[in-house]
Amino acid sequence: MIIAMTRQERMVESVETPVERLREIASRCLNGQPLNYRHSRWLGDALEAYLGKDSASLEEALGLRYGRGGVPWWREAALRERDAALRELAAQWFAELSPCCRSRRIAELASRYAESGWLIDRKYRDMPARYAGTPKQFLWRAFKSGAAMPLGERQIRNITAGI
Repeated sequence: MIIAMTRQERMVESVETPVERLREIASRCLNGQPLNYRHSRWLGDALEAYLGKDSASLEEALGLRYGRGGVPWWREAALRERDAALRELAAQWFAELSPCCRSRRIAELASRYAESGWLIDRKYRDMPARYAGTPKQFLWRAFKSGAAMPLGERQIRNITAGI
């Protein structure tokens, strides 16, 4: 049976990263839901390329290539998540401060959190509810991303530039 993709499905497919596709596929599999056409077609094509020796590795077949500088896809995803959390923290809690003061405050908060709260919180899969609506909400996300934390003032200033 041939199923044609709608225009909307083609547009979504073009902006969705391989990691996002895999996460959606994993979620559907774990919840016993069928895959939609675009995901099943993409996964089938990737597996055929791998099994047919058209790709050197499964990661290559799935489009999980190292980015610029040889950063693995999983590390790049962690960096993006961490940086997004830090930018949101800066925008929601420290936007009125100068970039220098803002980065100093965030670095101090992150350092304190690393030495106290994160020692306990890192074992949790989900963010503690008490952090909702507080700066720790964003710190928890930044630490949970798996990217290096805490960071120095200069790196935080580079990440939050333009806030």
